[in-house]
Amino acid sequence: MDYNYYMKKAYEQALKAFDKNEVPIGCVITFNGKIIGKGYNKRNSYKNPLFHAEIEAINEACKIIGDWRLEECILFVTVEPCPMCAGAIVQSRIKEVVFGTKNKKAGCAGSVLNILNCNGLNHHVKITEGIMSEKCGALMSDFFKRQRNKNKFDNNV
Repeated sequence: MDYNYYMKKAYEQALKAFDKNEVPIGCVITFNGKIIGKGYNKRNSYKNPLFHAEIEAINEACKIIGDWRLEECILFVTVEPCPMCAGAIVQSRIKEVVFGTKNKKAGCAGSVLNILNCNGLNHHVKITEGIMSEKCGALMSDFFKRQRNKNKFDNNV
């Protein structure tokens, strides 16, 4: 399986978020090499903390599969999952998470916590990290730099 190909598809989703002034995180879910779920952050658009890229992709994949169990699926996401998304990944029984860049403040695939492989939980997820790391990290940096510049401008007006 070409992880770079699928991470590029997740990155395309992240660009949609960036263009809508959302934190640029994108996600796709594959089953037997076919994309069955995709999403990008929409928290600000919907004024709802649940609208993360992974949650949106999981919802779509469950509809396609016709079940809440995504046992043979691989989730590709541009940034390491947060606690909520890591919990949803474990609950949906996804077999592998592939992410681009670490999330040093909220990452739950090893940076802050490792919910995906917590000993007390009944499902563990294979983790592959660092696919398109520099590009995914640069998009996040560009976004937050733009936000800081916008805030400086707004405060000076």
